[in-house]
Amino acid sequence: MRKIINKPEVLAPAGNLEKLKMAIRYGADAVYIGGQAYGLRSRAGNFTYDEMKEGVEFAHAHGSKVYVAANMVGHEGNFKGAGEFFRTLKKIGIDAAIVSDPGFITICMEEAPGLAVHLSTQASATNYKTLEFWKQEGLERVVLAREVSLEEIREIRKHTDMEIEAFVQGAMCISYSGRCVLSNHMANRDANRGGCAQSCRWKYELFENIGGAGANELTADGEPFSMSAVDLTMIHHVPELIEAGVNSFKIEGRMKSIHYVSTVTNVYRAIVDTYCEDPEQFEFDPAWEEEIWKVAQRELATGFYFGEPDENQQLFGRPRKIPKYTFTAQVLDYDPETKIATLQQRNNFGVGEEVEFYGPKFVHFKQTIREMWDEDGNRIERAPNAMMIVKTIVDHPVQPYYLMRTRKTPMSTARG
Repeated sequence: MRKIINKPEVLAPAGNLEKLKMAIRYGADAVYIGGQAYGLRSRAGNFTYDEMKEGVEFAHAHGSKVYVAANMVGHEGNFKGAGEFFRTLKKIGIDAAIVSDPGFITICMEEAPGLAVHLSTQASATNYKTLEFWKQEGLERVVLAREVSLEEIREIRKHTDMEIEAFVQGAMCISYSGRCVLSNHMANRDANRGGCAQSCRWKYELFENIGGAGANELTADGEPFSMSAVDLTMIHHVPELIEAGVNSFKIEGRMKSIHYVSTVTNVYRAIVDTYCEDPEQFEFDPAWEEEIWKVAQRELATGFYFGEPDENQQLFGRPRKIPKYTFTAQVLDYDPETKIATLQQRNNFGVGEEVEFYGPKFVHFKQTIREMWDEDGNRIERAPNAMMIVKTIVDHPVQPYYLMRTRKTPMSTARG
């Protein structure tokens, strides 16, 4: 029986400490975070140095790594304090900095020698000559541009042993490698320096002048999301990515919820482990795809991996219904004798509703809530208050950090 020796890393997003710990509990080999400066997600829950330290200690105790994104495009004046920033990352024990600007790369290597540097996808690496160049400059890994195809990855791997990281799940940018200036023009927020207003996700109307030159008669196009791409998923192509030589599977979403992070990480952990354990007997489990759809916000496609995306990978056409699952509670404790679980409420739920519990290693089961009590032991019908403590009977054993969700009314989204 053949086993995969070079098992790829499952790399999850972590917008804050809670997400970092949840991602690792649900199987992430590594997480990537942002600091208080130099990154491209100014609205994400970026980490203080103390939070980084706590995150690194937790990750290393669980055999995982932490990378910090410092991948902004630097203008004059943006480099102030960068040396101290990278020195502090090294002192804290961060495993690598993700950088795109050559200026920041130089500062990192000069000021914090020994801190691994990964080239950000923002730098648009699309060929093996580029990877070899950055290898000679001392970088450890390159995050490929999202415009690279699977066939190109295979060709790149033939010519270099540089570590390859590639996105496998999450939102796609309408601009080449995220080099967008729409946000600058429309909201005076520089997308390449961390202020992206996500202008491509706005609704637009395209008007046509139907009366000729000088006429005032206009007609509007009916596609409001004309610049919005569908999301990427490669769950059906994990074996191909592994065999092509990808070292790290990157999940997008530092601004997503712990429901999203835990679910997607759980799925990729299961697929990677199953394939690497026995490639010859590998079969895709439909439950993996079903799980991905529970946290999907848009249609899903394979991006540039199998050719250039066409109009079918844009949010055009008649909206379809995607089942919407709401994260409703987190398990705090469980008494196996009484089968009573202590939950922390995250969204409104009540007696009579069917819920689903899930946990690491792809544990899932459904049941109906039959009885509930508040933390003082009073019987209640609903849990309406945010973060309230609730007790309920759970038929199967659960553990702290298992999550509970409820299927709500289907959500409309545009067809890809």
